[in-house]
Amino acid sequence: MEFIGVLCLILVSTTIAGHFSRRLGIPAVIGQLLVGILLGNAGLKIVHPDILVEDFSEIGVILLMFLAGLESDLSLLRKYFRPGMYVAVLGILFPVILGTLGGSFSHIALNESFYLGLILAATSVSISVEVLKELNVVNTKEGSTILGASVVDDILVVLIVSLSMSFLGASGDNNQTLGIMLVEQVFFFIGIYLFIRWGAPYLMRLSNKLLAESSVIIVSLILCLSMSYLANLIGLSSVIGSFFTGVAIGQTKVWKEVQYNIEAIGYAVFIPVFFVSIGLEVTFTGIGKQLILILFLTLLAIISKLFGGYFGGKLAGFNNHSSLMVGSGMISRGEMALIIVQLGVQAHLVSKEYYSAFILVILFTTLCSPFLLKHFTKKLY
Repeated sequence: MEFIGVLCLILVSTTIAGHFSRRLGIPAVIGQLLVGILLGNAGLKIVHPDILVEDFSEIGVILLMFLAGLESDLSLLRKYFRPGMYVAVLGILFPVILGTLGGSFSHIALNESFYLGLILAATSVSISVEVLKELNVVNTKEGSTILGASVVDDILVVLIVSLSMSFLGASGDNNQTLGIMLVEQVFFFIGIYLFIRWGAPYLMRLSNKLLAESSVIIVSLILCLSMSYLANLIGLSSVIGSFFTGVAIGQTKVWKEVQYNIEAIGYAVFIPVFFVSIGLEVTFTGIGKQLILILFLTLLAIISKLFGGYFGGKLAGFNNHSSLMVGSGMISRGEMALIIVQLGVQAHLVSKEYYSAFILVILFTTLCSPFLLKHFTKKLY
C-alpha cells in the first residue's frame, strides 16, 4: 500500500504546483519537475524511483506522445518533413562537433569526448510536446517541424551510435547487436507505414463492433502499448511507437473519442508521475568537484541544439523567431540520451568518473528546455 500513498502525494503536489505555475505564467510542467526534485534525492527523499514509479512514468511518457501523435496533422508532418530533416541533421552535427571539442578541452579522453557529442546529439521532445500542447501550437509549422525532427533525430543517432562503436573500441558483440537492431528498425518503419495506411483504420472499425464496454479505448490502448513495446524491443525509444500509433488513429473517425478518454487517463494519473520521476533522479552529491564541468557542458548542450535547430530552420526558409522556437524545442535530452549513456557504460565508452556529470547535464537541459521553448513561442503566438 506504500505506493498508493506515494501516488496520492505525487498527484496532490503536481496539481498544486501546476496551478501556481500557470498563475505565475510559466509552463505547468516546470512545477511538476520541481516537485520531483523536492520530493526526491536532492530534497526531502520521501519518493524514490522504484519499479512502480518507473513503470507509471514509462506509461505516462508513452501516453503523452500518443496524444501528441493523435493531435498531429499528418499532412503538416509530410509538408514539414524537409525542414524536420534539416533540423535533425544540423541538430546532430552541432552537438557532436561541440561536444567532442568541449570534452577534449575539459581533458576528457578523445573517444569519450566523441561519445559525449553523441549523447548531446540525442533529443527527447516529451517535455516540449507538453509545452506545445499547453500553448496550443502543436499543429503549427514549428510544432510539426519539432515533432518530425525528433523522429529523424532518434533514427540518425541510433544509426551513428551503432556505426561508431567499432572505431571507438566497443566490443564486437555489442556492435553485432546494434547491426541487427538497425535491420529490425528498417522493417519496423515499413510496418509503421502499412499500419497507418491500412491497419489502424481496419482495427478501429472492428473495435466499434465489439460489445465490450469502452472497446474503442481499450483497442487504442492495446495498439499504443504494443507498438511502444515493439519499438523498445528493437532499440528505438518507446515513444516512437506510441507517437506513430497516435498519428495512425488520428486519421480515423474515432480520434476525438480516443483523445478525450486517453487525456483523462493520462493526465489524471500517469503523465504527472512521468514529470516527477525526472526530478527524482537529480542529486547534488559531489556536485562541487565537477560543478564547472557540468555547467560548461550544460551550456554547450543548450547552445548546440538551439543553434543546430535555428540554422536548420533558416535553411528551410523559416524566419528568425520560428527557427529559434524550433531549436528550443529540440534542447531536452530526456530518456533518449539516458539510453545512449547506458549503451556507452556497457561498451566502456563512458567512465565512472564522468557518468554522474553526464547524467546531470541531461537533467539540467531537460529542466531548461520548457522555459526557452515558451519564451520563443510567445514571441510568435
